[in-house]
Amino acid sequence: MISIIYALFFLLHPIHISVSEINYSEKDKALQITSRIFIDDLELSVRAQRNEPELDLIEPKNGLTTEKMVSDYVLKHIAVKLDGKIQKMNFLGMEREDPALICYIEIENVKKFKTIEVRNDIIMEIHDDQSSIVHVTYKGPVKSMRLTRNNAVGTITFAEK
Repeated sequence: MISIIYALFFLLHPIHISVSEINYSEKDKALQITSRIFIDDLELSVRAQRNEPELDLIEPKNGLTTEKMVSDYVLKHIAVKLDGKIQKMNFLGMEREDPALICYIEIENVKKFKTIEVRNDIIMEIHDDQSSIVHVTYKGPVKSMRLTRNNAVGTITFAEK
């Protein structure tokens, strides 16, 4: 009975969340970012950004591609600074894992850093209750932060080793 109540609650009040993992690859000297975003929320946000209310993100028309639209949107709404310096991000690709899209991004030529600042305001223009959970793994245990519309930027500091 309790599971039915929880199921009804989530059907009546959807969760608006994205999860991003930022992992440092010592071998590649790169930060590898994986971001999972619900497709329906992402489609609403891309429609708003492009001012195209009828846009179909998964099966676009008029020469548009899903990857290009998602890349343009994600790279506008996620930014990373290392030790106060903005980093160039490369959108590597994406895959569909219903009900989400998984986006792959990389920041190359990363040797070491003390602080990472992440701005992630994905879907926050559509849903004021949107949360973006960001997990960062860099030379030690995972550190996490929750970003919201009122606090879309977070910083993690790593101790010297």
